[in-house]
Amino acid sequence: MDTDEFRDYILGFIFYKYLSEKIEDYANDLLVEDKVVYNSIDENSDDSKEMLDAIKEDTIESLGYFLKPSELFSAVAVRGNGDTDNFILEDLTEDDFEHLFEDLDLTSTKLGKTEEAKKHSYIKSVISPR
Repeated sequence: MDTDEFRDYILGFIFYKYLSEKIEDYANDLLVEDKVVYNSIDENSDDSKEMLDAIKEDTIESLGYFLKPSELFSAVAVRGNGDTDNFILEDLTEDDFEHLFEDLDLTSTKLGKTEEAKKHSYIKSVISPR
């Protein structure tokens, strides 16, 4: 992978991290009175779904986008850096991230020949960029 391609990957991840942190801070401010931390919300409970719907409406109006707690950069990084075989590229190619990574070939063999090698390449590039 040449320097320009590497830069494009890193900039995409940095921007995704920025968006994640911005929405997490914004949502945490909304949740102060409820004494709830955004990234700890259980997305599957009925009460939480209502809470997330309200947060979604507010953040889309104020920030212009919405990420569920499981879609935050920190959550994806934890899944990708875990002991289980959880390939994070599937997370990054979902519709929510379609335009963020549209200029990047997330299936490129330049990052590794196997899915495991690609996963480690992504995590290494985000945790310790050149």
